[in-house]
Amino acid sequence: MIKIEDITPGNSYACKFKVETMLDAMGRPHPNLSDQPLKGVGVYEGLGILLARDTEKRLVELQDEKSRKKFVISFDDIWDVDDIDWVEPLESSDGTETSEQAAST
Repeated sequence: MIKIEDITPGNSYACKFKVETMLDAMGRPHPNLSDQPLKGVGVYEGLGILLARDTEKRLVELQDEKSRKKFVISFDDIWDVDDIDWVEPLESSDGTETSEQAAST
């Protein structure tokens, strides 16, 4: 694993993270497209693609792979930072492309 302070600008990285946010009854970040009632504020953990890093404030902006939501997270709440290789979008059974997939190296 790579320390967040040692990542190279311009390369792609992902990490695991935790954030306190509003969750639905199934533990997913709100808002989402489900009809599940809100559970309340809780800790959500996920895998996110790093979008930006602020070394002075010790914060990263990332996008959660499952929910596609963006979060600003403290360096203290991320772990398992690793570089990623982007692969071509996958085709669905009807021949249309789906979202890009990332593979950790």
